[in-house]
Amino acid sequence: MEKRDKLSNVSLIVITLNEEDNLEVCLGSVGGIGEIIVVDSFSSDRTVEVAESFGARVYQREFISNALQKNWAIKKAEKDWILILDADESLSLELLEEIEREIVSPKADGYWLKRRNEFMGRRIRFCGWNKDKVLRLFRTEKGKYNNRSVHEKLILNGKISKFKNFLYHKSYRDLSDYIERMKRYSRWGANELYDNGKPWFPGIIARPAWRFFRMYFLQLGFLEGKEGFILCSTAAASVFFKYVYLVELYKYGSESSANTRE
Repeated sequence: MEKRDKLSNVSLIVITLNEEDNLEVCLGSVGGIGEIIVVDSFSSDRTVEVAESFGARVYQREFISNALQKNWAIKKAEKDWILILDADESLSLELLEEIEREIVSPKADGYWLKRRNEFMGRRIRFCGWNKDKVLRLFRTEKGKYNNRSVHEKLILNGKISKFKNFLYHKSYRDLSDYIERMKRYSRWGANELYDNGKPWFPGIIARPAWRFFRMYFLQLGFLEGKEGFILCSTAAASVFFKYVYLVELYKYGSESSANTRE
């Protein structure tokens, strides 16, 4: 990897589970980073081997939630700044250079990164994905994730700015990967609704229909062709199954007590 001394004060954190197909591209996009911390949930593929080939410190830890994994990793970081990437994300060269320039004389304590999303081999410009951004670069002592099962958010104590350039996000390896993740996230979302005492009706009818209508019509998903229709349909299906799992939880009881563990 190219030496970039200006990034030597940045810790990269990546949470993994069977990500050998993505991890090499992810870690290869951050040449010169000060340290790489990979928290792996006992992958059965070559994830750990790939991470170690980039000089990463790899920790094996049981997965409870993304938020708890990230907060645990933040405590392991030795640098002043933290950059968090998903294994299926990678920095564009323009964004990497922008981060380098900013770190020299930072104007904020945290930064939004814009994402360029891909689905089924197609860059998605609509469906709401065109406005996608994530808060991922921040001063180590300033940020911590809230304890949510899904859609965890970074709570930053300080000023926030944003970068002009983008990172790549290859959302899913294929449709089977999408469906597997959909099932997993639907269960986590149902647990959260159950813990908060949310009813399953009328959400099981209204929420999936609204998700499809918003993404496909209001957010112009129809302009993406068949990929847009599939994306909007599966997003609506994910919401539907979340409420199906919620029905199951009310019938058989919660399975989410582990999500509160530190």
